[in-house]
Amino acid sequence: MLKTELLAPAGDPECIEAALRFGADAVYLGGEILQLRAQKAAFDRAGIRRASETVHAAGKKLYVTVNCFMRTDEIPALSEYGRFLHDAGVDAAIVSDIGAVDVLKKNVPDLPIHISTQANCRNAAAANVYYNMGAERVVLAREMSLDEIAELRAGTPKALELESFVHGAMCMAYSGRCLISSYMNGRSGNRGECTQPCRWNYYLVEQIRPGEYFEVEENGETSAILSSHDLNCIDFIDRIADAGVSSFKIEGRMKTAYYVATVVNAYRRRLDGSTELDALQKELSSVSHRPFSSGFYFGETVKNHFNDGAYRSDCLFAGVVVGKTDGGVLVQQRNRFRRGDELEVLSPDSFGASFRVGEMFSPEGEPIEDAKLVAQIVTVKTDMALSVGDFLRIRVKQA
Repeated sequence: MLKTELLAPAGDPECIEAALRFGADAVYLGGEILQLRAQKAAFDRAGIRRASETVHAAGKKLYVTVNCFMRTDEIPALSEYGRFLHDAGVDAAIVSDIGAVDVLKKNVPDLPIHISTQANCRNAAAANVYYNMGAERVVLAREMSLDEIAELRAGTPKALELESFVHGAMCMAYSGRCLISSYMNGRSGNRGECTQPCRWNYYLVEQIRPGEYFEVEENGETSAILSSHDLNCIDFIDRIADAGVSSFKIEGRMKTAYYVATVVNAYRRRLDGSTELDALQKELSSVSHRPFSSGFYFGETVKNHFNDGAYRSDCLFAGVVVGKTDGGVLVQQRNRFRRGDELEVLSPDSFGASFRVGEMFSPEGEPIEDAKLVAQIVTVKTDMALSVGDFLRIRVKQA
């Protein structure tokens, strides 16, 4: 059993509940300013206070991203916002901009600071500068190998915590700093507005032959030449811990609660040593993802790192258990399922369980054969012991 912190993303309250229920030790989210995700994944101040209460009631920690690089006109608002985060009980602010670190430490010295991966910290000299400024943790640059992490760990105070990403989407830009979206669409990925043009398919056009488009091919198939594989470290997280990392971070503040639950569940079971690795890899393939990669942990990224930009998933999210009835459960439908379908159960209380859908009833109590209305709450009869918050899915691809 590894004691490393498991840190989960949250873009809404449902994701927080899923992360906590499935075993996360801490949750990170974005607030109203200086956070690198779309506003739909941002919590307002009341939401941050509620999140803090929820997370701390579970005995876990809450971190808030303040990881945009500041403009001068944003400096005055940061001090007041930092005081709010401290008063709300936030356990740390995740910060990129060195000026923002200085502003927060001078004006809200009791607010712990974690240095964001956006700061590209990949050597002991830089980490020590942040530590001397008052940072308690550095989220390492994604481009670091295991050997480089161990070197950095050896050259920094033990009191400085190290955090590293272990799962989720990666960006072709250096630790996420990218201008493609700004250039093509006027929306900056460095301000939380990325339109993800790196995942589009492209053609080559030769200068003196306008109008002649040549496909960019890889192994005979078109390739989104800037689309990177998703990170998946579940096979070797023990080696990441041995290198000195004390917090494993999952990417995905724009993901659904179902995604968060699935990935947290897999890594929690890996950390606890309760489930075989093959089964956990199958679990991670159950949710939407690009092809998996080990990133830079073993040196330069693998040659076959680029892909068609398409996402794939072995399962379809069918619904979530929202209540219980005599002889069954109330399920909020998310994707169509029918009587006779086999539904797999995603639950912290069991692993690998499934049941076949028998009788179903509409909210009005009428028998139905087909749950086809999104978000409709249907009654599903089953003898299986299910709990509120369990997710149900249909396997569409067999291993």
